[in-house]
Amino acid sequence: MERAIFKKYQNGYYHFLIDDVEEMIFEEASAKVLNQFDLKTDSTLVGMRFLISYSEYYEDDEELVVYRLETLKLL
Repeated sequence: MERAIFKKYQNGYYHFLIDDVEEMIFEEASAKVLNQFDLKTDSTLVGMRFLISYSEYYEDDEELVVYRLETLKLL
């Protein structure tokens, strides 16, 4: 799990700042995450710190990496 700050949800993508250094953009979120947090519309979550876990997989014959949020834990 990594520490991350939720920055925004925009155009279908979840933006997080990982370890205060690197921005990661997630295309997908698990049902568990979506049931726990309304990242799409709850503006009070912007700037909040989380522990996150994610997975990555490849589409289009390994040319495109897709990142998926698997779990979020509010710190």
